[in-house]
Amino acid sequence: MPGKLAQFIRARREAVTPAMAGLPGGGRRRTPGLRREELAQLCDVSSTWLTWLEQGRPVSASAKMLARLAQVLQLSAAERAYLFEVADKHDPSHGTGEGDGPAAAELVAIVAAIAAPAYILDREWNAVAWNGAASTLFSGWLHADVAAPNQLRFMFLDAGARELVIGWPERAQRLVAEFRADIGRHADQAPLAGLIAELAEASGQFRQWWGAQQVQGRDGGLRRFQHPQQGMLGYHQVTLHLARQHELKLVMLLPAVLPIQS
Repeated sequence: MPGKLAQFIRARREAVTPAMAGLPGGGRRRTPGLRREELAQLCDVSSTWLTWLEQGRPVSASAKMLARLAQVLQLSAAERAYLFEVADKHDPSHGTGEGDGPAAAELVAIVAAIAAPAYILDREWNAVAWNGAASTLFSGWLHADVAAPNQLRFMFLDAGARELVIGWPERAQRLVAEFRADIGRHADQAPLAGLIAELAEASGQFRQWWGAQQVQGRDGGLRRFQHPQQGMLGYHQVTLHLARQHELKLVMLLPAVLPIQS
């Protein structure tokens, strides 16, 4: 999206005053913001390259260069995310705890406020927060003595998942397709690449379904479980992304009335 990228960089350059960037602001200026030459100097690039970028020409902008631009232009977390999105680049600081993402205590408070089973997954589908109802339902997965328990490891490497999840083969295969859609171009990056390699080595079914290249959206729908203490349970799954840290997913299982089995 060279046009959107060009417009955004030009607008943000014009919004940063020389004083904000630590430069003297003397002399007559056509704009209160930075000149192209000044921004180029601060980013250690040529003025010609920056001019072409702002003109929407097909010039290459690396993730490192975009990160420098974001720093010099003093972009907020939302603005930085937009910059990398329109440039179709991966933010090297993504997932490192930078920005305005919710703290761990906030995530715990979110799921604790929900009566139905609820948990929050990160990009690798590790559970980073869950409530008591979810822990009771997924006792083989969501328990306090496991740090960041992974949903895919539970589904494919824990024998209890096959007994708990009704229709396990269909659900597990769909889960792989949803995971591929969710991680997109990040599949080759650590730690995702390591997780995929681990699962492919340990589970022939995961390896087969991952190799099938199937992609499906996380559309929710009816989920059925055969719980060892509570018997057959049914839920409607709803997945929401957190606005301030979009790779985090809040998953809620809302109670559903199951049809009577004849």
